[in-house]
Amino acid sequence: MFLHLGNDVVINTKNLIGIFDIEKSSISKHTKEFLSNSEKMGRIVNVSFDLPKSFIVCFDEDFNETVYISQISTATLKKRFIKREI
Repeated sequence: MFLHLGNDVVINTKNLIGIFDIEKSSISKHTKEFLSNSEKMGRIVNVSFDLPKSFIVCFDEDFNETVYISQISTATLKKRFIKREI
């Protein structure tokens, strides 16, 4: 199954690790560090340059993570994910 993250970005849900609320989870120093390291390694993909509401962590075939920054809320992404799985 596939999940639309915004604009023209779609991911395969079998590669999905997690969907996180950027405002709530970026309070943690570990999350800030993870996002900072991902950015330094060039593993962040901005789906939109609007105000970010969520970040989505996926892995590729080599088990390297990619972090997508999206303007779509976690609640909407969850609904899309559940709708696709039914």
